[in-house]
Amino acid sequence: MAQNEKFITNSIDRSELSFNDFKTIVINDYKIAFESRQASILGRREVLTGKAKFGIFGDGKEVPQVAMAKAFKNGDWRSGYYRDQTFAFATGISTIKEFFAQLYANPTDGADPFSGGRQMNCHFATKSVNQDGSWNDLTQIKNCSSDISPTGGQMARLVGLAYASKLFRNNKELEYLKNFSVDGNEVAFGTIGNASTSEGVFFEAINAAGVLQIPMAISIWDDAYGISVPAKYQTTKEDISEVLKGFQRDSEQPGYEIYKVKGWDYPALCEVYEKAIAVCRAEHVPVLIHVTELTQPQGHSTSGSHERYKSKDRLSWENEHDCILKMREWMLDSAVATEEEISEVEKDAKISVRNAQKEAWNEFLDSIKPEQKQVVDLISGMAKHQPELAKISAQLASTADAQRREVFSAARKAIRLSAKNSSPERDEMLKWYQDQEALNEDRYNSKLHTEGKESPGNIEVIDAVYDDLSKMVDGREVLNACFDENFERDQRLVAFGEDLGNIGDVNQGFAGLQAKFGELRITDTGIREMTIMGQGIGLAMRGLKPIAEIQYLDYLIFALNVLSDDLASLSYRTKGIQKAPVIVRTRGHRLEGIWHSGSPISMLLGSLRGMHLCVPRNMTQAAGMYNTLFRADEPAVVIECLNGYRLKEKLPKNVGTFTVPLGKAEVLEQGSDITVVSYGSSLRLVQEAAEELASMGISVEIIDPQTLLPFDTTHVCAASLAKTNKLLVVDEDVPGGASAYILQKILEEQRGYFSLDGQPKTLSAKAHRPPFGSDGDYFSKPSVDDIIETVYAMMHDANPAKYPSIFE
Repeated sequence: MAQNEKFITNSIDRSELSFNDFKTIVINDYKIAFESRQASILGRREVLTGKAKFGIFGDGKEVPQVAMAKAFKNGDWRSGYYRDQTFAFATGISTIKEFFAQLYANPTDGADPFSGGRQMNCHFATKSVNQDGSWNDLTQIKNCSSDISPTGGQMARLVGLAYASKLFRNNKELEYLKNFSVDGNEVAFGTIGNASTSEGVFFEAINAAGVLQIPMAISIWDDAYGISVPAKYQTTKEDISEVLKGFQRDSEQPGYEIYKVKGWDYPALCEVYEKAIAVCRAEHVPVLIHVTELTQPQGHSTSGSHERYKSKDRLSWENEHDCILKMREWMLDSAVATEEEISEVEKDAKISVRNAQKEAWNEFLDSIKPEQKQVVDLISGMAKHQPELAKISAQLASTADAQRREVFSAARKAIRLSAKNSSPERDEMLKWYQDQEALNEDRYNSKLHTEGKESPGNIEVIDAVYDDLSKMVDGREVLNACFDENFERDQRLVAFGEDLGNIGDVNQGFAGLQAKFGELRITDTGIREMTIMGQGIGLAMRGLKPIAEIQYLDYLIFALNVLSDDLASLSYRTKGIQKAPVIVRTRGHRLEGIWHSGSPISMLLGSLRGMHLCVPRNMTQAAGMYNTLFRADEPAVVIECLNGYRLKEKLPKNVGTFTVPLGKAEVLEQGSDITVVSYGSSLRLVQEAAEELASMGISVEIIDPQTLLPFDTTHVCAASLAKTNKLLVVDEDVPGGASAYILQKILEEQRGYFSLDGQPKTLSAKAHRPPFGSDGDYFSKPSVDDIIETVYAMMHDANPAKYPSIFE
């Protein structure tokens, strides 16, 4: 067999192939590449004619992606970005019809199997979990983690996907997980554009993979631009593989294998991918494949034209070095195919892509047309009693290719305008609309959480058990015992973070556990918050149960992009076909200093919908939440009270099995005069304040919501407010931060407003962060004195005679 043939046919399990077999493989590769190009051309046209909102395509990257697909096997994982459509077609992850269905945002079940119509085109995903949340056999499919639009965001998750293979290969306790790995042989393929290698998350991920020595294969598609900005403004030396040469391994030090190949050279690409992935898979060595001299024929996206920023010489060069054109030339020069054979392939490809596009568009319209007809008929019926409504039905009936929003806008307008004209036809319209609301909730708003059989809400609630022999111990010892029992019980549990392994974390929650369970399960990491989170996401997507620790809550900001863009949206953006039950462990509240004040809760509430946000008041409650989350399959952040590790708590006899339900608020102290809601470390201050307030004749009911996402699902706060009629929220976040969120939940969602007999109040931290020192904390965050005086002032407002002003 010729050398070219050897590498081009590397996906075929045969030592020898006839020329005809070889020819068939090459022509099929060309067909896939050419069809993908036609899909890009036609997709852009569909956007520019108004059938789709926006389009971004993989034109110019087709041939290297065909070569990459040859090395991609069942069980492998992809973590890429939005130009990998050819790879998706070549691996069977996507069909061209599904590609167009996603372009049209078709939410019909099965049309866009990657996101249910929720993501723009070229955002692929494979089905990891079933409707009930149970796992599929991930070793039998080619896996694609759900794409996100931030162009470097896929890199953090990629580290975890590759790291999982290392754990599966080296930790024999995981051999029972047959549906997730075959001896850790799986490679995690990553793709990124050359310009996005300028992002910090890229360098962090490259370094992490080099340190961990994991089977991560990163392909850099280099077309010399990033949007409109050329490489000279993006990359030192205008060449990322030159920059990264120091990562190349040698005989003495581990590192990367780095390859460089021209993106239009089909046989060279096939050779490089076979060699690179073989090394990566067998030796668990990260590899970097820098694919250069690529083009982008249609420019960055449908929002502009690359003729505006590329010179005539560059455009001319791109025309000559188009990878499909160069592959065509090679096929002719090598006598692999004739001009007539290639032309026939191209002709058939254009027809098949056009047919797929038409079918996807017609199916999208056909899913809406019955609703359009129903609404036209319903409004026409209403118009018999209210003639002016006929104009609405006529306008909707005449709207060709109506979108669902136009159908429902017409329905809602008719309902509004007929509010004073009751009729059977209006009742029929109302019933139709209400029935459709549930369908639209499923189409556009469902699956924020996995909501499967292992949802936290389905975990059995088990109370903590104590007896006369239960010891009083430091709070950290409660956590340590909880982690110890659970790591013994479940081999899938792994934990990692800065200072977590050898010293057992800065507050000793993991003290001694690395020595007991080994470095593969309890591991130190470098200072790299983004890829600590990515490590957790990738491991969780591959069936493990990671605890990803961020040392202090303030440092979570360094990883917020990964949590918000990727983890929090994963279930929603895949409509529940992927999950990543990561537990993010951190600590915060009441420490001193600008970067250790630890309560940016509103930032988390605004960016982490799709995750649970747990704010336990002590370590026993934290342990119960961990016990719940260890048995559940949804991601969460747990914020331990930083000043509570050495406070004494009673050690439960069932410290590894009792559970605290998420979303269930608890009344800590009964009261009759005022409801005070707080969380975390501030609750101790509220309890201390309540003692002095009691001596002043004020009875305080104290409520701990325990989790902020979700918040008080059984409306304990509203029930309390119905009794006391007064509400104070004590919060360590900035003014208008988490306290505003809590007020909205209680007053609006729980309808607590109607129970008030005075203005509700919030007592928060100052607008700045606390300066260093205990005095800084006292004057910057709510103190016991602040709480006492705020509650008293509220009672004074209600009854000045009984509670005379303190400061007048």
